[in-house]
Amino acid sequence: MLTLHTLRCAGSTTLARLAEIAGRPEPDVESELIDLAVAGLVTFEPGPFGGWGVTPAGRAAHAAWIAGELAAAGTRPAVAGALDRFLPLNAELLDLCEAWQLRPDTRVLTLLDDLDRRAEPVCADLAGALPRFGRYRERLAGALARVHAGETRYVTDDMASYHVIWFQLHEDLLLTLGIPR
Repeated sequence: MLTLHTLRCAGSTTLARLAEIAGRPEPDVESELIDLAVAGLVTFEPGPFGGWGVTPAGRAAHAAWIAGELAAAGTRPAVAGALDRFLPLNAELLDLCEAWQLRPDTRVLTLLDDLDRRAEPVCADLAGALPRFGRYRERLAGALARVHAGETRYVTDDMASYHVIWFQLHEDLLLTLGIPR
């Protein structure tokens, strides 16, 4: 179900992108996608704007799985508390991304570094509540490292950008808690 979950958080995407997000080998993810497709939970749309996507049946199965996962872990209060701490940071990140798009300068990057430092304990608490959240910290740190290495498109302008990863984390939090967007 983690492949379905990753696809649900990422939205329609390619196999390569899904494997990258999940941090898993493409053949393993592809095998799971085929199984999920046979079960009617995902579908593949060919073409330049196509990719793998979750079906309505997949959304229902995912919702049941994620509710069960959270109940079994007994960590709803921890995840809800992390969301409460995440939301102010989310508003701040959106402002930083807008500022970056208007004026990509080092002042914005300094503020992004500060936000990232403040987001780290939230991510750690989430990973402690549900280990699958640990991947976000790794991915955010990787995107930020690329930004500092001069690849500034990893602030907002790449599918593996800090902003996109942050969006996926936000989506994951909402899905995990059963909160509609």
